Amino acid sequence: LSTVWRVMAERMTQSWTSVPHFYLVRQVDVSKLVEMRTRIAPAIESKTGIKPTYTDLLTKIAAAVLRKHPRVNASWADGSIKMNDAVNIGIAMAIEDGLIVPVVHHADKLSIGEIAKLRKDLVERANASKLKPADIMGGTFTITNLGMFNVDAFSAIINTPQAAILAVGRIADHVVAVNGQPAVRPMMTLTLSN
Repeated sequence: LSTVWRVMAERMTQSWTSVPHFYLVRQVDVSKLVEMRTRIAPAIESKTGIKPTYTDLLTKIAAAVLRKHPRVNASWADGSIKMNDAVNIGIAMAIEDGLIVPVVHHADKLSIGEIAKLRKDLVERANASKLKPADIMGGTFTITNLGMFNVDAFSAIINTPQAAILAVGRIADHVVAVNGQPAVRPMMTLTLSN
């Protein structure tokens, strides 16, 4: 095993065996998220050369929510809860050598275009094994998205010492009740492990 795979396995095992996990699962109508991406993507792509992904939008949304709910943005350190001042979103990604979680620091203060640009840079450097220690340190919350692989839902293991991780499934059309009537809506399953 490579060093990355070994460290990943050790950290996930430690988290799974030492941190109680419980899961909150919710299927959400993402019509507005899809519309928002469709509306803003051309302007962001024109300005930055990068089309924002759903992970970019969810990173921005999660950062705003964490600012409002700081207890979810907390960490467990030295036997107590540490409230984190910064909102640093880790984005779990698979690379050839394993799984790595580069961090978008101060995500709550960045625009979606800035997040997209940083995410693209982190992905490229992760795939080229050129991440620096600062790129993977300081995360306060993690998002892991398997929607692009047609995964409907999954439960993620918390990236310790963080308090939670959000697992994102694919967007798929479902028939749901809207004002008491059946309607087709793009739906996504989100699973929060805390």
